[in-house]
Amino acid sequence: MKVTPAQVRAARALLDISQQDLADLSKVGLRTIVQFERGSGSISASIIQALALSLEASGIEFIPENGGGAGARFRKPSASD
Repeated sequence: MKVTPAQVRAARALLDISQQDLADLSKVGLRTIVQFERGSGSISASIIQALALSLEASGIEFIPENGGGAGARFRKPSASD
């Protein structure tokens, strides 16, 4: 699934973390995150994947476009969580 800049911003808001916090979690440069969230610059798929995986590991689930728009939400805990 392709993760959009708006989804990353929403996920950060849900987790109440800063761009710097996400940079630390994902090992992606702060400037790269700022550029991605602004929709400027060319960001590689591997960097976007690193951001998504870091946010997912923190409890976020990305929701694909489903008629109501793409989004992000907290992942429902599984029985093993």
